[in-house]
Amino acid sequence: MNDFIPPAKPIIGEDEIDAVTRVMRSGMVAQGPEVAAFEREFAAHFVDGRPTVAVNSGTAGLHLGLLAVGVGPGDEVIVPSFTFAATGNSVALTGATPVFADIEPATFTLDPASVEAAITPRTKGIMPVHLYGHPGRMTELGEIAKRHGIAIYEDAAQAHGAKLDGRSVGTFGEFAMFSLYPTKNMTSGEGGMVTVSTEEFARRVRLFRNQGMEKQYENEVVGFNARMTDIHAAIGRVQLTKVDAWTATRQANAAFLDAHLSGVVVPPVMPGAEHVYHQYTIRVPEGRDAFVTALREEHQIGSGVYYPIPNHRLPSLASYAPGLDLPETERAAREVVSLPVHPSLSQGDLERIVEAVNALAKAGS
Repeated sequence: MNDFIPPAKPIIGEDEIDAVTRVMRSGMVAQGPEVAAFEREFAAHFVDGRPTVAVNSGTAGLHLGLLAVGVGPGDEVIVPSFTFAATGNSVALTGATPVFADIEPATFTLDPASVEAAITPRTKGIMPVHLYGHPGRMTELGEIAKRHGIAIYEDAAQAHGAKLDGRSVGTFGEFAMFSLYPTKNMTSGEGGMVTVSTEEFARRVRLFRNQGMEKQYENEVVGFNARMTDIHAAIGRVQLTKVDAWTATRQANAAFLDAHLSGVVVPPVMPGAEHVYHQYTIRVPEGRDAFVTALREEHQIGSGVYYPIPNHRLPSLASYAPGLDLPETERAAREVVSLPVHPSLSQGDLERIVEAVNALAKAGS
């Protein structure tokens, strides 16, 4: 029997282990010099040196970023429903209202026309998600934001290194969040990065992550404990030296799948976009769930369905969207399957994936 091919596989090597050991032996394991160095290096690598603040999770990054730019009760922020719940949750946690808009079918990202239709006098900003590693339609969304005098915030949790027309995601909005969860394109074990447009916003994120204080016992705002540890930052610093090579491998793996899969809808890339393939997401228009089961049980190939229940239908968020109809979101939730694309795949693994997917598609799973 063939070995199981997992849908994702975090890569933690001896370099990361050595970095953790070095920090542990230093005796300074809480937020300290490793975090500060990781912030500088991440900023230089991904967002053209924008002010960057490390936090203990991607969700915390979204929440604190929104608070730092002044989102709160009475405000609305337009978000996609086809995403992980943290996007809508972070808006709700500020006391503001998440307003769900539909996606466009090709890129799974916010549809500008749906966004424009959702704008009200209470709209404070638009928060696109660069889903699966593909940048959102930032040119159109930026024009809408400018026309209505509202802000752009970016959920770049899955999009480390993605670009649009040569411009890095994370540089389009007042703030952006990158996740560092273990299955992301790079990890710190757990954590997030908030990149912001001004030093003042960065200072506010730092206040909110550290109990509301910049100087000990001089609390300026009501804050949280959302600090990253030096242990996690040390892992992230090592991963930062490897992520470009991993991304190139993901892109090569995706190109192979693009060229050889048949009977399914492979993920298109819009002109000017650089996709970093956090996920390689196909559409299976009929029989998706049977397809996923057969892929696992008959061919020992893992896959993921991200996301089977749109946010506007989750019990936790449905009250914000009574009676809302988002047809492209619903269709994507029925059809998407994410195939393995991670850098640990061998050529043999890729060929097995192609053979299995093509056979199931031809048989109608």
